[in-house]
Amino acid sequence: MTKTLKNPALVRILSLGLLLALWIVAAELTADASVLPQPWALWAPFVKALSSGALPYHLWMTLWRVVCAFVPAMAIGVALGFLMGRFPAVDRWLDPWLVVFLNLPALVLIVLCYLWIGLNETAAILAVVLNKIPNVATILREGARALDPNLDAMAQVYRMRPMARLRHVVLPQLAPFIAGAARSGIAVIWKIVLVVEFLGRSSGIGFQIHFYFQLFDVAMVLVYALSFIGVMLLVEALILQPAERRVRRWRTA
Repeated sequence: MTKTLKNPALVRILSLGLLLALWIVAAELTADASVLPQPWALWAPFVKALSSGALPYHLWMTLWRVVCAFVPAMAIGVALGFLMGRFPAVDRWLDPWLVVFLNLPALVLIVLCYLWIGLNETAAILAVVLNKIPNVATILREGARALDPNLDAMAQVYRMRPMARLRHVVLPQLAPFIAGAARSGIAVIWKIVLVVEFLGRSSGIGFQIHFYFQLFDVAMVLVYALSFIGVMLLVEALILQPAERRVRRWRTA
């Protein structure tokens, strides 16, 4: 039993099984499929949405927007965070901006982007990017502040070139912070993407949830929401978690 509880995969499965059991109990207590259907009641609408091609199409559109927002948000956030962590003057100038954008509600940015740019993909992606950059920058700023000065001094003694120093000294130390920002970032970004689609797009999981919300169809709302959650759990398990374990390996080597 002890070995089982130490197996991360089995613990994850048991945890999800407990969540499923709670859903079944809640649906039984509700006793109203229009409010909360049982998990097995979603199979028929899931198959219908899958076979019609609607579910794969809208899943793909949301995933595409997530990727399009994730890449620039990470790139800009990492660069800003590094500069703020390494150069106090830059931090003093940009910290008020960071505080403002960290406390600006995502909904406000989304609505403003739609009003200023229009109901198009550019506004949708930009709204998500602007919402995520401050979070990434905050995490990377702390990572840059935590860089070991002894390693930096060693790089100066050996007269390492800037690119070599970045690759062999700076990035290995920043890698855990980048991985942490990526994991939290992907979780936040796809939720913001759903809001963006809910408010102003004609495709994607958020759009479908909005459509079935208007029809008061709880089953289809759950089908689309859980389908995308399933995809993101796969991304987390197959890509993000292994990448984070790899970049943290050097600390215990």
